[in-house]
Order: sequence, then C-alpha cells, then structure tokens
Amino acid sequence: MHSRHLDIKIPDDMRDAVISIIKRFRDRGYECYLIGGSVRDLILGNEIYDYDFATDALPEHIRRLFRKTIPTGIKHGTVSVLVDDHQFEITTYRSDGVYLDGRHPASVSYSAELRVDVERRDFTINGLAYDPLSGDVMDYVGGLRDIEDKIIRTIGDPVLRFMEDGLRPVRACRFAAKLNFAIDEDTFRAIPNTLDIVRKVSKERVRDELIKILESKKPSVGIEYLRTSGLLELFLPELAECHAISQNKYHIYDIYYHSIYSCDAAPKEDPMIRLAALLHDIGKVPTKQPGDDGDYTFYNHEVIGAKIAKKIMKRLKFSNEQIDAVNILILNHMFHYTDEWTDGAVRRFIRKVGLENIDNLFTLRMADRKGNGARKGLPAPIEHLKKRIERVIEQENAFSVRDLNINGYIIMDEFGLKQGPLIGKILNELLELVLDNPVLNERNVLIGRAREILERRKAENGD
Repeated sequence: MHSRHLDIKIPDDMRDAVISIIKRFRDRGYECYLIGGSVRDLILGNEIYDYDFATDALPEHIRRLFRKTIPTGIKHGTVSVLVDDHQFEITTYRSDGVYLDGRHPASVSYSAELRVDVERRDFTINGLAYDPLSGDVMDYVGGLRDIEDKIIRTIGDPVLRFMEDGLRPVRACRFAAKLNFAIDEDTFRAIPNTLDIVRKVSKERVRDELIKILESKKPSVGIEYLRTSGLLELFLPELAECHAISQNKYHIYDIYYHSIYSCDAAPKEDPMIRLAALLHDIGKVPTKQPGDDGDYTFYNHEVIGAKIAKKIMKRLKFSNEQIDAVNILILNHMFHYTDEWTDGAVRRFIRKVGLENIDNLFTLRMADRKGNGARKGLPAPIEHLKKRIERVIEQENAFSVRDLNINGYIIMDEFGLKQGPLIGKILNELLELVLDNPVLNERNVLIGRAREILERRKAENGD
C-alpha cells in the first residue's frame, strides 16, 4: 500500500458532518474512511455530490451507532445514515461473490481489511481511501498515479471487471468525458470483448450515464469513446450510423462529428438542449440525396429527425416531458427567418415553437452553428428575429387559445352550442385573427367574429 499525506479541503458545509462520522467510528474502535469518487473529486478539486464511507463495522453495528439510519443496500452491506440533514452511504468492507446478472454480485463476504474492499471496485481512481483526521490517502491500486497521469484504468483484469458489471464500460467513457482523462489501452481493448454483458444493463441505467456524459465539460470525449468501443452501436445506433456520412459544402465535418461538436457547444447546465444538439441532424442519414448542383440535400431532415429522436428517447426511457422538450427543438431548428416576416408571422412562430421554448431554440441554433466548425454566434437575421420576438412579447400579445379574452364556455353560452370539435375550430380561427391583429383580442369583438364564423360555416354547409 502507498500512503500519501495530501492537503485536501472538504467544503465547509460538509466538513463537520464528515468528521463527526469518522470520529464516531474511531471512538468505538472501528476503522472508517471516505472512499471512492468523493476522494477522487476532492483531490481534483471538483464539485462533490455524494460522500461515501467504508468501514470494518458490520451493518448491524453501523445501525446501532447512529440514531437515524436507512437500510438502503443492506443486502450488500450498505447503510445510509442521516447527519445534519445530509444522507451518507456507509458500506462494510467486503469482497463480492459471482456476478450472475451482469450488474450485481449474487453474494458478498464481509472483511476486516480495507485492501479487500478496494480491490473489488471498478477503477483505480475510484479505489482511494481518505482519512480526514490524519490527511492521509491510502492507495492500494495506483489510483494517485493514474490521477496524476489522467488515466482511466480498471482495478485488476479489465475483462473480469467488465464481465462482472456491464455498466462499467459505459462508466469508463463517462469518466473520460467528466474528467477529460484518457482510457488506458488495455482497459479500452477489453470493452469490445464484453459487449454481451453490457447488453444486460437496463435502459434506465444507460440513460442515466448518457445524461451524466451530457452534463460533463466535453461530452464529445465520452461519446467518441462509446463509438470506437462499439458501445454506441448498442444504445444509439442511429447516431453511430452518422459517422463518415459527408454533408454539403456548408459543413466542415461529417454528420456525426458535427453532432457531437454541436453537443459540446450547448450549455452543460441543460442536458436536454445538449441532447437535442446531439440528435438534431439524426434525420440527415435517411434524407440525404444528391442535388442538381452535385451537392447533397437533406430535405425535411428535421421532421424525420424529430421522429427518430422520439423513438430513441422512448427506448432509453426518458420522460414524456423530456421527449417533448427535445422533439420541439429538433423539429423547429431549421426555421428560416427573413425581414419580410410580418408581426403576425412572428407571433405564429412563437405559437408553433412555444413561448417557453424560444430561448432554448436560439441556444440550439447557436450550438448548431458553432458545431459547424467555421461559424460562431447567431447570424444577423436571427439576432433581428430575437429582438422582434422580445418586442412582441412586451406587447403582451396572444400566442395560444388560452391567451384569448374568450373561451369555449362563453361561446357555448352565447350561441347555445354544445361542447364539441366546433368550439375548438372557432377558437383557433379567432386566434388566427388575433395573431394578425392583436387589437381584436377583446371579448365583444371576438364574440362578433365568432358569430361571423358560425354564419359562414352554416352557409358553407347549406344550413
């Protein structure tokens, strides 16, 4: 074992809770260390979301030491404890039995040695243990060296590690993106040999890893590792098919690289915009056609792409809300604005996209442009449209039926109509009038226009 004293600073809002947990075990004669990803991120100075502990105390002893506990993973020796309104996972040192489902050990054996617990873990950079009382980091597997060299390496034989848990190859790609590390050559070469185990992983877990890749500083690093290892073909074959598919003269990169670079250019704070950027041109593969000038065209690729993206997201178990958010962005990312647009056309654009999606659409458009490789920012016409939209919004115009100063109940009461499709048709016709001329959005005016619509429909039907 290599031990090194490091000047590590635990954030002030968590330090007291972490120290109190360690001391409680030590005062009772037990070992206890911070372990895993939290140690890695403390060393790197990254933001930490979870503080995990390892101890030689058995689960029943852990539960006796703390007043508030939750047996979250008691089958595998993990107990969650509540301290100062924070929840922490504490796991007894253990070795794992045979993995039968490609994700979890069928049994565990508790151990009194930290080394045994470390050697069952996935990557060396996650196999470090830290003693906040002494400031020492315990390193049995070369994790400190790999952090310094910026390497993702499995603990032990990579094939065995990946055969145990099919999610580990995906996590390797995610860590590469999150940390901007390279995957060790032997570790990377093991991934194609273990794809059958990866196939056993639930779509929900793959989705969660994909979201974490999208939240990293540079998602393209992780996605490219997914592609070159064969993992992308398992979960996002539609994106893998974009590789080496050339575009037209307006693009430097093929469809695949344009997509991942556009993803990089979108804000990491919003993974759904990044996912839209990643998939926004996915419809270009089936719509690619040679044009009259010898260059390629991709007519309606946004429509086809939105359908493909919806299929992908359903397959990966995204929520309906997330699917709708990505779908609306992909469907509308090819809008073409000119100064000839009337204010009514601007209002119809807002109605089509949704007022709540406008800013995200412009963000996607900017990422799309930057991912081209030769352009940055929004072109002047789009900047002009943005200002026009801001002006229209300030005027408090109606953009949907809900914004009309009339509703279906008023129409039914005024004209003695029953609820049915006709009411919706009248309201939509009224909205079209208001989109062109917002001053018409007055109750009495709209009732008069509704009467005209009804009389016209009666005449058309010969009533």
